[in-house]
Amino acid sequence: MSPARTDAAPTRAQPRPELVSEGLPKRRERWIEVATSADHKDIGRVLIAASLGFLLPALIELLMMRLQLAIPENSFLEPVTFNRMLSLYGATAIFLFALPLIIGLFQYIVPLQIGARGTALPRLGQIGLWLYVMGATVLYLSLWFVPPEGGTTAIAPLSESEYLPSNGIDVWATTVGLCVLGFVLLSVNLLATLRNMRAPGMAWRRMPVFSWAGAIFSWLILVLGPVMLAAVTMLLIDRNADGTFFEGEAGSPLLWQHLTWLFFTGVVYFGTAIFAFGTLAEIIPSLSRRPLINRRVVVNSLLALAVIGTLAWVQNMLSAPIAIGWMYFGMLMALAAIVPLGLIFYNLIGTMAGGVLNMRAPLLFAAGAISVMSMGLAAELGHTLVASAWQLSGTTDSTAATHYALIGGAVFGGFAALHYWFPKITGRTMGEYLARASFWTLLAGVNLTFLPLFLAGVQGQVVDAYKYFSGEDVSALNLIATIGSFVLAIGIILTLVNAVLSLKNGPRAGHDPWGGNSLEWFTVSPPPAHNFDVLPDVRSDQPLRDLRDAIARRSEREDAGAGDRRPVA
Repeated sequence: MSPARTDAAPTRAQPRPELVSEGLPKRRERWIEVATSADHKDIGRVLIAASLGFLLPALIELLMMRLQLAIPENSFLEPVTFNRMLSLYGATAIFLFALPLIIGLFQYIVPLQIGARGTALPRLGQIGLWLYVMGATVLYLSLWFVPPEGGTTAIAPLSESEYLPSNGIDVWATTVGLCVLGFVLLSVNLLATLRNMRAPGMAWRRMPVFSWAGAIFSWLILVLGPVMLAAVTMLLIDRNADGTFFEGEAGSPLLWQHLTWLFFTGVVYFGTAIFAFGTLAEIIPSLSRRPLINRRVVVNSLLALAVIGTLAWVQNMLSAPIAIGWMYFGMLMALAAIVPLGLIFYNLIGTMAGGVLNMRAPLLFAAGAISVMSMGLAAELGHTLVASAWQLSGTTDSTAATHYALIGGAVFGGFAALHYWFPKITGRTMGEYLARASFWTLLAGVNLTFLPLFLAGVQGQVVDAYKYFSGEDVSALNLIATIGSFVLAIGIILTLVNAVLSLKNGPRAGHDPWGGNSLEWFTVSPPPAHNFDVLPDVRSDQPLRDLRDAIARRSEREDAGAGDRRPVA
Protein backbone atom coordinates (compact mmCIF):
# COMPACT_ATOMS: atom_id res chain seq x y z
CA MET A 1 0.00 0.00 0.00
CA SER A 2 1.29 3.46 -0.88
CA PRO A 3 1.66 5.95 1.96
CA ALA A 4 -1.05 8.57 2.34
CA ARG A 5 -0.34 12.00 0.89
CA THR A 6 0.23 14.70 3.46
CA ASP A 7 0.21 17.69 1.10
CA ALA A 8 -3.46 17.35 0.03
CA ALA A 9 -5.53 20.51 0.33
CA PRO A 10 -7.85 20.50 3.36
CA THR A 11 -11.51 19.96 2.54
CA ARG A 12 -13.98 22.74 3.37
CA ALA A 13 -17.27 21.84 5.00
CA GLN A 14 -20.31 22.86 3.01
CA PRO A 15 -22.22 25.73 4.61
CA ARG A 16 -25.46 24.69 6.31
CA PRO A 17 -28.52 26.90 6.67
CA GLU A 18 -29.31 28.13 10.13
CA LEU A 19 -32.74 28.74 11.62
CA VAL A 20 -32.69 31.75 13.88
CA SER A 21 -35.71 32.63 16.00
CA GLU A 22 -35.97 35.73 18.12
CA GLY A 23 -39.00 34.41 19.91
CA LEU A 24 -42.11 32.31 19.55
CA PRO A 25 -44.88 33.78 17.39
CA LYS A 26 -47.67 35.32 19.39
CA ARG A 27 -50.56 32.91 19.76
CA ARG A 28 -53.81 34.25 18.36
CA GLU A 29 -57.10 34.06 20.16
CA ARG A 30 -58.92 30.77 19.64
CA TRP A 31 -61.96 32.43 18.08
CA ILE A 32 -59.74 34.15 15.51
CA GLU A 33 -58.09 30.85 14.62
CA VAL A 34 -61.47 29.17 14.17
CA ALA A 35 -62.90 32.09 12.18
CA THR A 36 -59.97 32.07 9.75
CA SER A 37 -59.49 28.31 9.59
CA ALA A 38 -60.15 26.19 6.51
CA ASP A 39 -59.99 22.94 8.52
CA HIS A 40 -63.18 20.94 7.98
CA LYS A 41 -63.45 20.33 11.73
CA ASP A 42 -63.47 24.06 12.54
CA ILE A 43 -65.97 24.72 9.74
CA GLY A 44 -68.16 21.94 11.11
CA ARG A 45 -67.92 23.31 14.65
CA VAL A 46 -68.96 26.80 13.57
CA LEU A 47 -71.90 25.50 11.52
CA ILE A 48 -73.11 23.25 14.35
CA ALA A 49 -72.73 25.95 17.01
CA ALA A 50 -74.39 28.62 14.85
CA SER A 51 -77.30 26.36 13.91
CA LEU A 52 -77.96 25.49 17.55
CA GLY A 53 -77.71 29.16 18.45
CA PHE A 54 -80.34 30.10 15.87
CA LEU A 55 -82.72 27.64 17.49
CA LEU A 56 -83.36 30.24 20.20
CA PRO A 57 -84.75 33.01 17.94
CA ALA A 58 -86.71 30.37 16.02
CA LEU A 59 -88.30 29.25 19.29
CA ILE A 60 -89.11 32.83 20.28
CA GLU A 61 -90.80 33.44 16.93
CA LEU A 62 -92.79 30.20 17.20
CA LEU A 63 -93.92 30.98 20.74
CA MET A 64 -95.03 34.50 19.77
CA MET A 65 -97.16 33.12 16.94
CA ARG A 66 -98.64 30.45 19.19
CA LEU A 67 -99.48 33.07 21.85
CA GLN A 68 -101.36 35.04 19.20
CA LEU A 69 -103.32 31.89 18.30
CA ALA A 70 -103.94 30.74 21.88
CA ILE A 71 -107.41 32.30 21.97
CA PRO A 72 -109.81 33.35 19.20
CA GLU A 73 -109.71 36.90 17.82
CA ASN A 74 -106.59 37.71 19.84
CA SER A 75 -104.84 41.08 19.42
CA PHE A 76 -101.48 40.14 20.94
CA LEU A 77 -99.75 40.65 17.56
CA GLU A 78 -100.66 42.95 14.72
CA PRO A 79 -101.24 41.18 11.38
CA VAL A 80 -98.04 42.56 9.84
CA THR A 81 -96.05 41.56 12.95
CA PHE A 82 -97.45 38.03 12.75
CA ASN A 83 -96.43 37.82 9.09
CA ARG A 84 -92.93 39.00 9.98
CA MET A 85 -92.63 36.44 12.76
CA LEU A 86 -93.79 33.74 10.34
CA SER A 87 -91.26 34.79 7.70
CA LEU A 88 -88.39 34.98 10.17
CA TYR A 89 -89.36 31.64 11.71
CA GLY A 90 -89.46 29.84 8.35
CA ALA A 91 -86.12 31.22 7.17
CA THR A 92 -84.45 30.61 10.53
CA ALA A 93 -85.75 27.09 11.06
CA ILE A 94 -84.84 25.90 7.55
CA PHE A 95 -81.87 27.94 6.32
CA LEU A 96 -80.21 28.89 9.60
CA PHE A 97 -80.88 25.81 11.75
CA ALA A 98 -81.84 22.57 9.97
CA LEU A 99 -79.65 22.69 6.86
CA PRO A 100 -76.53 24.15 8.60
CA LEU A 101 -76.77 21.54 11.39
CA ILE A 102 -76.94 18.74 8.82
CA ILE A 103 -74.13 20.14 6.66
CA GLY A 104 -71.97 20.92 9.71
CA LEU A 105 -72.18 17.35 10.96
CA PHE A 106 -71.38 16.04 7.48
CA GLN A 107 -68.41 18.41 7.17
CA TYR A 108 -66.97 17.31 10.52
CA ILE A 109 -67.65 13.57 10.52
CA VAL A 110 -67.52 12.34 6.90
CA PRO A 111 -63.81 13.10 6.23
CA LEU A 112 -62.97 11.24 9.45
CA GLN A 113 -65.14 8.29 8.48
CA ILE A 114 -63.41 7.85 5.11
CA GLY A 115 -59.91 8.22 6.55
CA ALA A 116 -59.10 11.58 4.95
CA ARG A 117 -56.52 13.89 6.53
CA GLY A 118 -58.44 16.96 5.38
CA THR A 119 -60.74 18.06 2.62
CA ALA A 120 -60.02 18.42 -1.08
CA LEU A 121 -61.00 22.11 -1.39
CA PRO A 122 -60.64 23.62 2.09
CA ARG A 123 -60.80 27.28 1.01
CA LEU A 124 -64.01 26.60 -0.88
CA GLY A 125 -65.49 25.21 2.33
CA GLN A 126 -64.36 28.32 4.20
CA ILE A 127 -66.03 30.60 1.62
CA GLY A 128 -69.22 28.54 1.93
CA LEU A 129 -69.21 29.00 5.70
CA TRP A 130 -68.88 32.76 5.48
CA LEU A 131 -71.60 33.06 2.85
CA TYR A 132 -73.90 31.37 5.36
CA VAL A 133 -72.77 33.77 8.11
CA MET A 134 -73.42 36.75 5.80
CA GLY A 135 -76.89 35.45 4.96
CA ALA A 136 -77.80 35.05 8.63
CA THR A 137 -76.45 38.54 9.39
CA VAL A 138 -78.52 40.11 6.61
CA LEU A 139 -81.71 38.45 7.86
CA TYR A 140 -81.45 39.62 11.46
CA LEU A 141 -80.06 43.07 10.68
CA SER A 142 -83.42 43.64 8.97
CA LEU A 143 -85.03 43.78 12.43
CA TRP A 144 -83.65 47.32 12.67
CA PHE A 145 -85.31 48.22 9.35
CA VAL A 146 -88.07 46.16 7.66
CA PRO A 147 -88.09 42.38 8.22
CA PRO A 148 -89.51 40.07 5.53
CA GLU A 149 -93.24 39.54 5.65
CA GLY A 150 -93.95 37.18 2.75
CA GLY A 151 -94.30 33.94 4.72
CA THR A 152 -92.14 30.80 4.68
CA THR A 153 -91.90 30.45 0.89
CA ALA A 154 -92.64 34.06 -0.22
CA ILE A 155 -95.07 32.89 -2.89
CA ALA A 156 -94.91 34.97 -6.06
CA PRO A 157 -96.53 37.10 -7.36
CA LEU A 158 -97.86 37.99 -3.87
CA SER A 159 -94.26 38.77 -2.91
CA GLU A 160 -93.80 41.15 -5.85
CA SER A 161 -93.26 44.87 -5.19
CA GLU A 162 -96.86 45.66 -6.21
CA TYR A 163 -98.15 43.87 -3.09
CA LEU A 164 -95.14 44.17 -0.74
CA PRO A 165 -93.31 47.39 -1.65
CA SER A 166 -90.94 47.30 1.36
CA ASN A 167 -87.47 45.80 1.17
CA GLY A 168 -88.33 42.86 3.43
CA ILE A 169 -88.72 40.40 0.54
CA ASP A 170 -85.37 41.56 -0.87
CA VAL A 171 -83.84 40.72 2.51
CA TRP A 172 -85.46 37.28 2.46
CA ALA A 173 -84.28 36.55 -1.10
CA THR A 174 -80.74 37.77 -0.29
CA THR A 175 -80.56 35.64 2.83
CA VAL A 176 -81.79 32.54 1.03
CA GLY A 177 -79.48 33.17 -1.92
CA LEU A 178 -76.35 33.64 0.23
CA CYS A 179 -77.10 30.62 2.40
CA VAL A 180 -77.91 28.31 -0.51
CA LEU A 181 -74.81 29.42 -2.43
CA GLY A 182 -72.72 28.69 0.66
CA PHE A 183 -74.31 25.26 1.01
CA VAL A 184 -73.54 24.51 -2.65
CA LEU A 185 -69.85 25.35 -2.14
CA LEU A 186 -69.67 23.23 1.01
CA SER A 187 -71.29 20.35 -0.87
CA VAL A 188 -68.78 20.62 -3.72
CA ASN A 189 -65.97 20.42 -1.17
CA LEU A 190 -67.45 17.33 0.47
CA LEU A 191 -68.10 15.56 -2.84
CA ALA A 192 -64.54 16.25 -4.04
CA THR A 193 -63.23 14.87 -0.75
CA LEU A 194 -65.33 11.72 -1.05
CA ARG A 195 -64.17 11.25 -4.63
CA ASN A 196 -60.43 11.81 -4.16
CA MET A 197 -59.37 11.43 -0.51
CA ARG A 198 -60.70 8.09 0.74
CA ALA A 199 -58.20 5.99 2.66
CA PRO A 200 -56.55 3.04 0.89
CA GLY A 201 -59.03 0.19 0.81
CA MET A 202 -62.02 2.50 1.49
CA ALA A 203 -63.99 1.54 -1.62
CA TRP A 204 -67.42 3.06 -2.19
CA ARG A 205 -69.06 -0.18 -1.09
CA ARG A 206 -67.20 0.01 2.24
CA MET A 207 -68.11 3.57 3.14
CA PRO A 208 -70.25 4.02 6.28
CA VAL A 209 -73.95 4.69 5.72
CA PHE A 210 -73.58 8.18 7.21
CA SER A 211 -70.94 9.02 4.60
CA TRP A 212 -73.27 7.71 1.90
CA ALA A 213 -75.99 9.96 3.31
CA GLY A 214 -73.53 12.88 3.15
CA ALA A 215 -72.76 12.13 -0.49
CA ILE A 216 -76.45 11.83 -1.43
CA PHE A 217 -77.42 14.99 0.46
CA SER A 218 -74.54 16.91 -1.15
CA TRP A 219 -75.66 15.81 -4.61
CA LEU A 220 -79.18 17.03 -3.81
CA ILE A 221 -77.76 20.42 -2.80
CA LEU A 222 -75.55 20.54 -5.89
CA VAL A 223 -78.43 19.76 -8.26
CA LEU A 224 -81.31 21.60 -6.58
CA GLY A 225 -79.44 24.49 -4.95
CA PRO A 226 -78.98 26.30 -8.31
CA VAL A 227 -82.73 25.88 -8.91
CA MET A 228 -83.48 27.82 -5.73
CA LEU A 229 -80.79 30.38 -6.59
CA ALA A 230 -82.43 30.90 -9.98
CA ALA A 231 -85.83 31.41 -8.32
CA VAL A 232 -84.66 34.07 -5.85
CA THR A 233 -82.59 35.79 -8.56
CA MET A 234 -85.63 36.05 -10.83
CA LEU A 235 -87.69 37.37 -7.91
CA LEU A 236 -85.09 40.09 -7.24
CA ILE A 237 -85.06 41.00 -10.94
CA ASP A 238 -88.87 41.24 -10.93
CA ARG A 239 -88.84 43.49 -7.89
CA ASN A 240 -85.92 45.74 -8.74
CA ALA A 241 -85.38 45.64 -12.53
CA ASP A 242 -88.93 45.46 -13.94
CA GLY A 243 -88.68 41.77 -14.77
CA THR A 244 -91.68 39.70 -15.75
CA PHE A 245 -90.76 36.22 -14.62
CA PHE A 246 -93.62 35.80 -12.14
CA GLU A 247 -95.95 38.77 -12.72
CA GLY A 248 -97.69 40.48 -15.60
CA GLU A 249 -99.12 38.93 -18.72
CA ALA A 250 -95.79 37.34 -19.62
CA GLY A 251 -95.10 36.06 -16.12
CA SER A 252 -95.89 32.63 -14.70
CA PRO A 253 -96.77 32.45 -10.99
CA LEU A 254 -96.67 28.64 -11.17
CA LEU A 255 -93.01 28.81 -12.21
CA TRP A 256 -92.13 30.08 -8.73
CA GLN A 257 -93.95 27.19 -7.10
CA HIS A 258 -92.30 24.61 -9.34
CA LEU A 259 -88.79 25.96 -8.69
CA THR A 260 -89.13 26.45 -4.95
CA TRP A 261 -91.01 23.20 -4.30
CA LEU A 262 -88.31 21.28 -6.15
CA PHE A 263 -85.80 22.59 -3.62
CA PHE A 264 -88.00 22.31 -0.53
CA THR A 265 -89.16 18.79 -1.39
CA GLY A 266 -85.81 17.37 -2.48
CA VAL A 267 -83.45 19.09 -0.05
CA VAL A 268 -85.49 20.16 2.97
CA TYR A 269 -88.02 17.32 3.29
CA PHE A 270 -86.30 14.25 1.88
CA GLY A 271 -82.77 15.58 2.42
CA THR A 272 -83.48 15.93 6.14
CA ALA A 273 -84.91 12.39 6.18
CA ILE A 274 -81.80 11.04 4.41
CA PHE A 275 -79.57 12.72 7.01
CA ALA A 276 -81.63 11.30 9.86
CA PHE A 277 -81.62 7.78 8.40
CA GLY A 278 -77.85 7.96 7.87
CA THR A 279 -77.40 9.03 11.48
CA LEU A 280 -79.64 6.27 12.83
CA ALA A 281 -77.80 3.70 10.69
CA GLU A 282 -74.63 4.57 12.67
CA ILE A 283 -76.14 4.90 16.15
CA ILE A 284 -78.45 1.88 16.23
CA PRO A 285 -75.84 -0.77 15.27
CA SER A 286 -73.29 0.70 17.72
CA LEU A 287 -75.68 0.81 20.68
CA SER A 288 -77.51 -2.40 19.74
CA ARG A 289 -74.30 -4.44 19.33
CA ARG A 290 -75.61 -5.77 16.04
CA PRO A 291 -74.85 -4.88 12.41
CA LEU A 292 -77.60 -3.54 10.19
CA ILE A 293 -79.79 -6.34 8.86
CA ASN A 294 -78.96 -5.42 5.27
CA ARG A 295 -76.63 -2.47 4.86
CA ARG A 296 -76.73 -2.51 1.06
CA VAL A 297 -80.52 -2.26 1.03
CA VAL A 298 -80.36 0.83 3.28
CA VAL A 299 -77.82 2.57 1.04
CA ASN A 300 -79.77 1.77 -2.14
CA SER A 301 -82.98 2.92 -0.46
CA LEU A 302 -81.40 6.27 0.40
CA LEU A 303 -80.41 6.68 -3.26
CA ALA A 304 -83.91 5.78 -4.41
CA LEU A 305 -85.47 8.12 -1.86
CA ALA A 306 -83.39 11.05 -3.13
CA VAL A 307 -84.54 10.52 -6.73
CA ILE A 308 -88.16 9.52 -6.17
CA GLY A 309 -88.72 12.04 -3.39
CA THR A 310 -87.48 14.92 -5.54
CA LEU A 311 -89.75 13.85 -8.39
CA ALA A 312 -92.70 14.08 -5.98
CA TRP A 313 -92.44 17.89 -5.72
CA VAL A 314 -95.82 18.31 -7.44
CA GLN A 315 -97.60 16.67 -4.49
CA ASN A 316 -97.20 20.03 -2.71
CA MET A 317 -99.09 21.76 -5.54
CA LEU A 318 -102.18 19.58 -5.83
CA SER A 319 -104.44 22.53 -4.99
CA ALA A 320 -102.78 24.72 -7.66
CA PRO A 321 -104.31 25.12 -11.15
CA ILE A 322 -102.12 22.52 -12.87
CA ALA A 323 -103.01 19.76 -15.30
CA ILE A 324 -104.53 16.61 -13.81
CA GLY A 325 -101.70 14.57 -15.34
CA TRP A 326 -99.13 16.43 -13.27
CA MET A 327 -101.24 15.87 -10.17
CA TYR A 328 -101.31 12.11 -10.65
CA PHE A 329 -97.60 12.08 -11.48
CA GLY A 330 -96.80 13.77 -8.16
CA MET A 331 -99.15 11.43 -6.32
CA LEU A 332 -97.58 8.31 -7.86
CA MET A 333 -94.03 9.47 -7.10
CA ALA A 334 -94.94 10.24 -3.50
CA LEU A 335 -96.61 6.85 -3.11
CA ALA A 336 -93.60 5.13 -4.72
CA ALA A 337 -91.39 6.65 -2.00
CA ILE A 338 -93.16 4.39 0.49
CA VAL A 339 -91.08 1.44 -0.74
CA PRO A 340 -87.58 2.77 0.15
CA LEU A 341 -88.97 4.35 3.32
CA GLY A 342 -90.46 1.02 4.41
CA LEU A 343 -87.21 -0.83 3.71
CA ILE A 344 -85.21 1.68 5.76
CA PHE A 345 -87.61 1.57 8.71
CA TYR A 346 -87.64 -2.24 8.55
CA ASN A 347 -83.83 -2.43 8.73
CA LEU A 348 -83.53 0.10 11.55
CA ILE A 349 -86.31 -1.34 13.72
CA GLY A 350 -85.27 -4.93 12.99
CA THR A 351 -81.69 -4.17 14.02
CA MET A 352 -82.91 -2.74 17.32
CA ALA A 353 -85.32 -5.64 17.90
CA GLY A 354 -82.61 -8.26 17.55
CA GLY A 355 -79.84 -6.48 19.42
CA VAL A 356 -78.70 -5.92 22.99
CA LEU A 357 -79.79 -2.32 23.54
CA ASN A 358 -77.67 0.18 25.44
CA MET A 359 -80.36 2.79 26.07
CA ARG A 360 -78.11 5.81 26.31
CA ALA A 361 -79.14 9.25 25.09
CA PRO A 362 -78.15 8.77 21.40
CA LEU A 363 -80.30 5.64 21.12
CA LEU A 364 -83.21 7.34 22.91
CA PHE A 365 -83.20 10.23 20.45
CA ALA A 366 -82.79 7.76 17.57
CA ALA A 367 -85.92 5.88 18.68
CA GLY A 368 -87.72 9.22 19.04
CA ALA A 369 -86.68 10.19 15.51
CA ILE A 370 -88.16 6.96 14.13
CA SER A 371 -91.42 7.54 16.02
CA VAL A 372 -91.88 11.22 15.14
CA MET A 373 -90.74 10.89 11.53
CA SER A 374 -93.05 7.95 10.91
CA MET A 375 -95.95 10.08 12.17
CA GLY A 376 -95.03 12.93 9.87
CA LEU A 377 -94.42 10.75 6.82
CA ALA A 378 -97.68 8.87 7.38
CA ALA A 379 -99.54 12.19 7.65
CA GLU A 380 -97.89 13.38 4.44
CA LEU A 381 -99.47 10.39 2.69
CA GLY A 382 -102.84 12.02 3.25
CA HIS A 383 -101.61 14.99 1.22
CA THR A 384 -100.34 12.87 -1.67
CA LEU A 385 -103.81 11.67 -2.68
CA VAL A 386 -105.43 14.19 -5.00
CA ALA A 387 -108.90 13.99 -3.46
CA SER A 388 -107.77 14.45 0.16
CA ALA A 389 -105.16 17.05 -0.78
CA TRP A 390 -107.88 19.30 -2.17
CA GLN A 391 -109.50 19.23 1.28
CA LEU A 392 -106.41 19.41 3.52
CA SER A 393 -104.04 21.72 1.61
CA GLY A 394 -103.95 25.18 3.08
CA THR A 395 -105.04 24.00 6.53
CA THR A 396 -103.13 23.47 9.76
CA ASP A 397 -103.16 19.75 8.98
CA SER A 398 -100.38 20.38 6.44
CA THR A 399 -98.49 22.44 9.03
CA ALA A 400 -98.63 19.57 11.52
CA ALA A 401 -97.51 16.97 8.97
CA THR A 402 -94.55 19.09 7.85
CA HIS A 403 -93.44 19.82 11.41
CA TYR A 404 -93.64 16.17 12.45
CA ALA A 405 -91.41 15.17 9.52
CA LEU A 406 -88.90 18.00 9.96
CA ILE A 407 -88.74 17.92 13.76
CA GLY A 408 -88.31 14.16 13.64
CA GLY A 409 -85.44 14.48 11.17
CA ALA A 410 -83.70 17.74 12.12
CA VAL A 411 -84.39 17.98 15.88
CA PHE A 412 -84.59 14.36 17.06
CA GLY A 413 -82.19 13.11 14.38
CA GLY A 414 -79.88 16.09 14.83
CA PHE A 415 -79.88 15.76 18.62
CA ALA A 416 -79.20 12.01 18.31
CA ALA A 417 -76.17 12.84 16.13
CA LEU A 418 -75.09 15.59 18.54
CA HIS A 419 -75.15 13.25 21.56
CA TYR A 420 -73.44 10.46 19.60
CA TRP A 421 -70.55 12.48 18.12
CA PHE A 422 -70.20 15.06 20.93
CA PRO A 423 -67.43 12.95 22.56
CA LYS A 424 -65.52 12.90 19.27
CA ILE A 425 -65.90 16.65 18.73
CA THR A 426 -65.14 17.79 22.29
CA GLY A 427 -63.61 14.82 24.14
CA ARG A 428 -66.49 14.87 26.63
CA THR A 429 -69.87 13.16 26.93
CA MET A 430 -73.11 15.10 27.30
CA GLY A 431 -74.92 14.72 30.61
CA GLU A 432 -77.21 11.71 30.64
CA TYR A 433 -79.84 13.00 33.07
CA LEU A 434 -80.39 16.28 31.23
CA ALA A 435 -80.45 14.37 27.96
CA ARG A 436 -83.22 12.06 29.19
CA ALA A 437 -85.21 14.98 30.60
CA SER A 438 -84.85 16.79 27.28
CA PHE A 439 -85.94 13.74 25.29
CA TRP A 440 -89.15 13.06 27.20
CA THR A 441 -90.04 16.77 27.31
CA LEU A 442 -89.45 17.06 23.57
CA LEU A 443 -91.53 13.98 22.83
CA ALA A 444 -94.41 15.30 24.92
CA GLY A 445 -94.08 18.81 23.46
CA VAL A 446 -94.12 17.80 19.81
CA ASN A 447 -97.26 15.70 20.29
CA LEU A 448 -99.04 18.31 22.39
CA THR A 449 -98.25 21.01 19.83
CA PHE A 450 -99.04 19.33 16.54
CA LEU A 451 -101.59 16.58 17.19
CA PRO A 452 -104.26 19.25 17.94
CA LEU A 453 -103.34 21.00 14.68
CA PHE A 454 -104.25 17.84 12.76
CA LEU A 455 -107.74 18.04 14.24
CA ALA A 456 -107.97 21.79 13.72
CA GLY A 457 -107.03 21.30 10.07
CA VAL A 458 -109.81 18.76 9.62
CA GLN A 459 -112.15 21.38 11.10
CA GLY A 460 -110.96 23.76 8.38
CA GLN A 461 -108.63 26.14 10.23
CA VAL A 462 -106.59 28.05 7.63
CA VAL A 463 -102.82 27.78 7.76
CA ASP A 464 -100.62 30.82 8.57
CA ALA A 465 -103.59 33.06 9.43
CA TYR A 466 -103.01 35.50 12.27
CA LYS A 467 -106.39 34.85 13.95
CA TYR A 468 -109.48 32.66 13.94
CA PHE A 469 -112.99 33.15 15.28
CA SER A 470 -114.76 31.61 18.25
CA GLY A 471 -117.41 29.98 16.10
CA GLU A 472 -114.89 27.68 14.37
CA ASP A 473 -114.77 25.16 17.26
CA VAL A 474 -110.96 25.10 17.32
CA SER A 475 -110.33 27.23 20.41
CA ALA A 476 -109.49 24.35 22.76
CA LEU A 477 -107.25 22.71 20.16
CA ASN A 478 -105.25 25.91 19.67
CA LEU A 479 -104.89 26.47 23.40
CA ILE A 480 -103.48 22.93 23.84
CA ALA A 481 -101.13 23.53 20.90
CA THR A 482 -99.88 26.75 22.49
CA ILE A 483 -99.19 25.00 25.82
CA GLY A 484 -97.45 22.21 23.93
CA SER A 485 -95.20 24.70 22.10
CA PHE A 486 -93.84 25.89 25.47
CA VAL A 487 -93.19 22.28 26.50
CA LEU A 488 -91.41 21.74 23.17
CA ALA A 489 -89.29 24.85 23.73
CA ILE A 490 -88.28 23.66 27.22
CA GLY A 491 -87.15 20.32 25.78
CA ILE A 492 -84.97 22.02 23.15
CA ILE A 493 -83.51 24.46 25.67
CA LEU A 494 -82.55 21.57 27.98
CA THR A 495 -80.42 20.04 25.22
CA LEU A 496 -78.78 23.40 24.45
CA VAL A 497 -78.01 23.93 28.14
CA ASN A 498 -76.68 20.37 28.36
CA ALA A 499 -74.35 20.98 25.41
CA VAL A 500 -72.99 24.22 26.88
CA LEU A 501 -72.43 22.72 30.34
CA SER A 502 -70.82 19.60 28.92
CA LEU A 503 -68.21 21.51 26.93
CA LYS A 504 -66.09 21.96 30.06
CA ASN A 505 -67.80 19.94 32.77
CA GLY A 506 -69.01 16.85 30.93
CA PRO A 507 -67.52 13.44 31.79
CA ARG A 508 -64.35 12.80 29.84
CA ALA A 509 -64.83 10.30 27.07
CA GLY A 510 -62.37 7.89 25.58
CA HIS A 511 -61.57 7.79 21.91
CA ASP A 512 -64.31 5.19 21.26
CA PRO A 513 -66.98 5.49 23.97
CA TRP A 514 -69.75 3.72 21.99
CA GLY A 515 -67.80 0.83 20.47
CA GLY A 516 -68.27 2.16 16.94
CA ASN A 517 -66.98 0.39 13.87
CA SER A 518 -66.10 3.32 11.57
CA LEU A 519 -62.81 5.18 11.29
CA GLU A 520 -63.71 8.37 13.17
CA TRP A 521 -63.42 6.36 16.40
CA PHE A 522 -59.86 5.30 15.55
CA THR A 523 -58.37 8.76 16.08
CA VAL A 524 -58.10 10.70 19.34
CA SER A 525 -60.92 12.88 20.68
CA PRO A 526 -60.95 15.66 19.60
CA PRO A 527 -58.93 14.80 16.48
CA PRO A 528 -55.65 16.59 15.66
CA ALA A 529 -55.34 18.99 12.73
CA HIS A 530 -54.17 16.16 10.43
CA ASN A 531 -56.96 13.82 11.69
CA PHE A 532 -54.89 10.59 11.82
CA ASP A 533 -51.34 9.69 12.75
CA VAL A 534 -51.73 6.26 11.14
CA LEU A 535 -54.61 4.38 9.52
CA PRO A 536 -55.48 0.68 9.78
CA ASP A 537 -56.01 -1.44 6.70
CA VAL A 538 -59.58 -1.01 5.43
CA ARG A 539 -60.75 -4.45 4.36
CA SER A 540 -64.49 -4.27 5.06
CA ASP A 541 -67.25 -1.81 5.91
CA GLN A 542 -66.37 -2.16 9.63
CA PRO A 543 -62.62 -1.48 9.90
CA LEU A 544 -62.56 -1.04 13.68
CA ARG A 545 -64.30 -4.36 14.22
CA ASP A 546 -61.65 -5.97 12.02
CA LEU A 547 -58.95 -4.30 14.12
CA ARG A 548 -60.49 -5.51 17.38
CA ASP A 549 -60.79 -9.05 15.99
CA ALA A 550 -57.14 -8.99 14.89
CA ILE A 551 -56.03 -7.82 18.35
CA ALA A 552 -58.14 -10.52 20.02
CA ARG A 553 -56.66 -13.25 17.79
CA ARG A 554 -53.15 -12.02 18.50
CA SER A 555 -53.82 -12.04 22.24
CA GLU A 556 -55.16 -15.59 22.00
CA ARG A 557 -52.03 -16.74 20.16
CA GLU A 558 -49.78 -15.08 22.72
CA ASP A 559 -51.71 -16.68 25.59
CA ALA A 560 -51.51 -20.08 23.89
CA GLY A 561 -47.77 -19.68 23.34
CA ALA A 562 -47.24 -18.70 26.95
CA GLY A 563 -49.15 -21.81 28.05
CA ASP A 564 -46.93 -24.09 25.92
CA ARG A 565 -43.81 -22.71 27.57
CA ARG A 566 -44.98 -23.41 31.12
CA PRO A 567 -42.83 -25.98 33.01
CA VAL A 568 -44.45 -29.37 33.61
CA ALA A 569 -45.05 -30.02 37.33
